[in-house]
Amino acid sequence: MKVLILNSGSSSIKFQLIEMPEERVICSGLVERIGLNDAVITYKTDVDKYTQTLAIENHHVGLEMVAAFIMDPEKGVVKDASEIEAVGHRVVHGGDAFSDTTLITSEVKDKIKQFENLAPLHNPHNLKGIEIAEDIFPKAKQIAVFDTAFFQTIPVMARKYAIPNKFYSEHDIKMYGFHGTSHKYVSEKAKEYLKSSTRNIISVHLGNGCSITALKDGKSIDHSLGFAPSNGLIMGSRSGDIDHSLIFYLVNDLGYDLDTVNKMLINESGMLGLTGYSDLRDIEAEAEKGNKECQLALDMNVYRIKKYMGSYVAALNGLDAIIFTAGIGENSDYIRGHVCKDMDYFGIALDETKNGVRSKEIREINLPTSKVKVLVIPTNEELEIAKQSYELLHS
Repeated sequence: MKVLILNSGSSSIKFQLIEMPEERVICSGLVERIGLNDAVITYKTDVDKYTQTLAIENHHVGLEMVAAFIMDPEKGVVKDASEIEAVGHRVVHGGDAFSDTTLITSEVKDKIKQFENLAPLHNPHNLKGIEIAEDIFPKAKQIAVFDTAFFQTIPVMARKYAIPNKFYSEHDIKMYGFHGTSHKYVSEKAKEYLKSSTRNIISVHLGNGCSITALKDGKSIDHSLGFAPSNGLIMGSRSGDIDHSLIFYLVNDLGYDLDTVNKMLINESGMLGLTGYSDLRDIEAEAEKGNKECQLALDMNVYRIKKYMGSYVAALNGLDAIIFTAGIGENSDYIRGHVCKDMDYFGIALDETKNGVRSKEIREINLPTSKVKVLVIPTNEELEIAKQSYELLHS
């Protein structure tokens, strides 16, 4: 069966059409810079690649263009929309309402909308993608795969915040976790690659959004993102961990209103706030030129990752493997190299030559003498969503 996977972000739509259960990618692509006059749509098949730069007013126009490419008489891969039997959607926040992959109904959409304030950069656009897909592919089953579902295995002692109990029992305030489809996918790939009884793994997902999770026997036992996807590691525009008293100081002493502070911590902080750049490639290039703010930001980023790794080694009582994944994790030898530097106490020994190699395949970048395997595993959230969607329809 043909499953269309949609990952609808704030200004982008990632898509893949996958034949299941063969896991064969029929076509894939990306719509970027939605809302601008120089938006870009990329569409790839086994034989061709097309790129267009044009004005794309909104997500509806963007998704209509995706459908037009897929069904184009010359470039397309299907004759009409009825050939697509299911559309799988990435949804970031499902709260406690969804612990599994779910068929989308009006009630499910209402629940996704309820969590918009907890994932303001994601849930509204995820929901928009669902609504548009329902119009364009009316005969397809619409399926939601939630980032938060993978972290149901985290024990209460790690999920619960040290605030009055009523907020946990009455309002479900707890750590939920995010990037679940990515962590699940790469941890399963690591298990296949290692072909051993590896028990303790730390998975490091580094992109514009960043998270790190501790895995014991394939199940997450702790995670850096919490109630909403904004704490933990330093991210592209999100601050990660801060002292919560800072928020009160900004409001009560410096006169900022809460909405402004919230926007600052989500949209204007992280690497962007520290350097003026949100793309790590630009920050690394500026650091090489001697930009001290960029160099400090890189040092802070690396230090935060290492600090979390150290705490997770303690929580796991050991470490067998580290996984680096997502855009930065897969492509920045600088970040990987500096995270693994001076970690010999944990038995981590990096091969600098292997670390510098670019590849789309799973690769091992540790020295043979390293007690800990250091893996770079390209994530494929779209394939993971397709697998879960197919399993739901055939269970």
